[in-house]
Amino acid sequence: MPPVPKEPALRGFGLPTGRALEPGGQLREASRDSPTGQTRPPQVSQMTKQVTRPRSPPTGGLPVAWPWPLNRQGALGGPQKSGLGSPAPFAPAAGAQQGATVANPVPGSNPDLLPHFLVEPEDVYIVKNKPVLLVCKATPATQIFFKCNGEWVRQVDHAIERSTDGSSGLPAMEVRINVSRQQVEKVFGLEEYWCQCVAWSSSGTTKSQKAYIRIAYLRKNFEQEPLAKEVSLEQGIVLPCRPPEGIPPAEVEWLRNEDLVDPSLDPNVYITREHSLVVRQARLADTANYTCVAKNIVARRRSASAAVIVYVNGGWSTWTEWSVCSASCGRGWQKRSRSCTNPAPLNGGAFCEGQNVQKTACATLCPVDGSWSPWSKWSACGLDCTHWRSRECSDPAPRNGGEECHGADLDTRNCTNDLCVHTASGPEDVALYVGLIAVAVCLLLLLLVLILVYCRKKEGLDSDVADSSILTSGFQPVSIKPSKADNPHLLTIQPDLSTTTTTYQGSLCPRQDGPSPKFQLTNGHLLSPLGGGRHTLHHSSPTSEAEDFVSRLSTQNYFRSLPRGTSNMAYGTFNFLGGRLMIPNTGISLLIPPDAIPRGKIYEVYLTLHKPEDVRLPLAGCQTLLSPIVSCGPPGVLLTRPVILAMDHCGEPSPESWSLRLKKQSCEGSWEDVLHLGEEAPSHLYYCQLEAGACYVFTEQLGRFALVGEALSVAAAKRLKLLLFAPVACTSLEYNIRVYCLHDTHDALKEVVQLEKQLGGQLIQEPRILHFKDSYHNLRLSIHDVPSSLWKSKLLVSYQEVPFYHIWNGTQQYLHCTFTLERISPSTSDLACKVWVWQVEGDGQSFNVNFNITKDTRFAELLALESEGGVPALVGPSAFKIPFLIRQKIITSLDPPCSRGADWRTLAQKLHLDSHLSFFASKPSPTAMILNLWEARHFPNGNLSQLAAAVAGLGQPDAGLFTVSEAEC
Repeated sequence: MPPVPKEPALRGFGLPTGRALEPGGQLREASRDSPTGQTRPPQVSQMTKQVTRPRSPPTGGLPVAWPWPLNRQGALGGPQKSGLGSPAPFAPAAGAQQGATVANPVPGSNPDLLPHFLVEPEDVYIVKNKPVLLVCKATPATQIFFKCNGEWVRQVDHAIERSTDGSSGLPAMEVRINVSRQQVEKVFGLEEYWCQCVAWSSSGTTKSQKAYIRIAYLRKNFEQEPLAKEVSLEQGIVLPCRPPEGIPPAEVEWLRNEDLVDPSLDPNVYITREHSLVVRQARLADTANYTCVAKNIVARRRSASAAVIVYVNGGWSTWTEWSVCSASCGRGWQKRSRSCTNPAPLNGGAFCEGQNVQKTACATLCPVDGSWSPWSKWSACGLDCTHWRSRECSDPAPRNGGEECHGADLDTRNCTNDLCVHTASGPEDVALYVGLIAVAVCLLLLLLVLILVYCRKKEGLDSDVADSSILTSGFQPVSIKPSKADNPHLLTIQPDLSTTTTTYQGSLCPRQDGPSPKFQLTNGHLLSPLGGGRHTLHHSSPTSEAEDFVSRLSTQNYFRSLPRGTSNMAYGTFNFLGGRLMIPNTGISLLIPPDAIPRGKIYEVYLTLHKPEDVRLPLAGCQTLLSPIVSCGPPGVLLTRPVILAMDHCGEPSPESWSLRLKKQSCEGSWEDVLHLGEEAPSHLYYCQLEAGACYVFTEQLGRFALVGEALSVAAAKRLKLLLFAPVACTSLEYNIRVYCLHDTHDALKEVVQLEKQLGGQLIQEPRILHFKDSYHNLRLSIHDVPSSLWKSKLLVSYQEVPFYHIWNGTQQYLHCTFTLERISPSTSDLACKVWVWQVEGDGQSFNVNFNITKDTRFAELLALESEGGVPALVGPSAFKIPFLIRQKIITSLDPPCSRGADWRTLAQKLHLDSHLSFFASKPSPTAMILNLWEARHFPNGNLSQLAAAVAGLGQPDAGLFTVSEAEC
């Protein structure tokens, strides 16, 4: 069959304009009744037997003059059905190439006129359900069609735009098709979906590159997520991350506390090809929450955050220099210390192992003061009528810094010999001697007069003091009843405190009135209204009197920080009879023993409890406040006996775990250590009796005190009291449970109880004790087992945390956490849950709450504040359990040493005070110190019979020593 003549192609089909192919290869005029104005395709029946396949058809395409493909018999046929269900415009011959752009020239054609692509289809992803657009543009081109996965796309699915190439002037054609998700899903999983376009010109065909269409997605679950880690400083960190499966593959980035990690800005960090985050050397700044983020064109996924904690193990600082030897003479001790600050443990790092204090024995040479040797014999009398004698500072000679001898080493005096007899006396010498004797006699008479006046005044005062109204006004006359059959003379007089308590709200003696006359005492209450207007009792209200007292104190700079109220303050006026001050419900009291205030003196004494936030107490290293801060004063007053300050503490005393110190604030405001417990000197101004929950401080100087502990090991612990409070009445769906963590002292408990009364709260569980150790671990609180059908928790975290330093520093009051629950129904009234409180790697407590929030009050009375003695100030004998006369008899009997051991030492052993014998022995009356301590420990609820039994058991020969008759009362 001769080749088809090359003529201008018909628009849209490549046939000559206005002509069609006749059977036998002849062209005919095309009909123009097509709605588009194009030539209709020839009837298949007319061309089937007339047209045969060319002998050598062009590879990969048909001659441009053949608008329709040949059928299997080699004739032109009608449109064939494509695999997409639409008639294909043509079907290229087998062997057509697939891949990059391929040109198939027609034999004998001009290869320069082969179509070439200006735009080829590119790989694309289908996101969600949005179809994608593929574009082809070629020049010169008369036809362009897309072929997808080996099947031709329908002609109606093509969007065609014809133009002229501006650079060559040749015709250009641009074709677009849309590919939907449904089309791709039909073959998805079997093979990849691809499309390419084929362009025709008069010189042949050209195929574009293949464009692959893929459905984009990103799975939700990471194949591997980063895990939380705790690493030491400078240790390497590797956080793995395998992102979810996706097309296109997800890109990975890392967030540190929601900030992007950029390895280009931080050389210490890099991201591996497997998307793991690597920190070469951990720094404190690397402590954070890390999140792996995977993203592609479809979505962005976040992994679970991994908490990375960079901890620092504590390291010891260098040792300080050895301190000065504690003994200025003889054997003593010296110490040196170091602190766990090089570096200090952070973020749960291990505390330094070992002791932070070392002690060693030392010895200092004692200074020896010089002493004179005996005088030598008098020398012979000289011509000047004198002779002399001498001595030397050599018995012993001063050494080791001792003082030189005082006085003269040479002594002279007049003497007589034959040459001096006539000049020794004369009339003028006799007159001189008579005058000196007269002056001496006058001075002696004057001295005797002064002595007599003083003795009379003293007798008048002593007669009043000895009056039984003073010594026994605190006791009602009672009969003597033996308490034991075998010991009828045992101490049996019991004081009637209900009739003798006297509260002083003002000054007994105004200072401006000058010296007061002797007291005119009656048989009524101690120091009743006194005559002459010299001593007055003010009967104003306690509030107004307290304001007046505080206003007087506030005029002094030292008292500027005293609280302006009476709830944490007690005060009174005292003389040599002594008394007691108490701040109710705080465990704080001040005992003023008899004769502690000098006779003739009257002091206005106060006792104050300070809040930690009001007084700045500097703490160093591992130190912590174990007691309340208490002031007693006025400071600087003269005391002849130690008073006893009692206050609570929350430490667990142990010499191996604690180093305890008593601190005192000076008038300038600085704090200093005045006593190191366990190392007291017997003659010291301060002494402390430390017990499980309280301490009793003997002091001869009033001021501001606090007990401070320094932890020697991680075993050192403070007692915390845990309290659960909730509203008395619940009118809304929300219900709050407040968990308080307090120092186990009465004053802290009092403050919280008063606060909860104002808030309308009630106790819902019995208090518990938790031992909080010096381990740098925080305190955690959580709530569990809340019935989900009745309640739901509004907390966003699994537990709450109280930082370690908030508890250990002890400067923040009312430390608590609140758990907020919500009732499903307003009728819900029963609450059952568990509350856990524990220190990380330490002690813990759990509360089983089973409570009716509307009517349950069974725990309300557990914390009812009880009155301690009824009044804050007691003066005179009414302030003491032991009657005054019996006290004096006990002191007189037990102070002298006894060979059989029936003295004050045995009494101290019976009262379990034998560890303080050296302190008692250093005082003028050891028995008085023992009885004062017993009074401080056992008022007002002490058992006087037990003390009587201990005294009577000493085996004193005088069995009637401890009895008092009604006449003596």
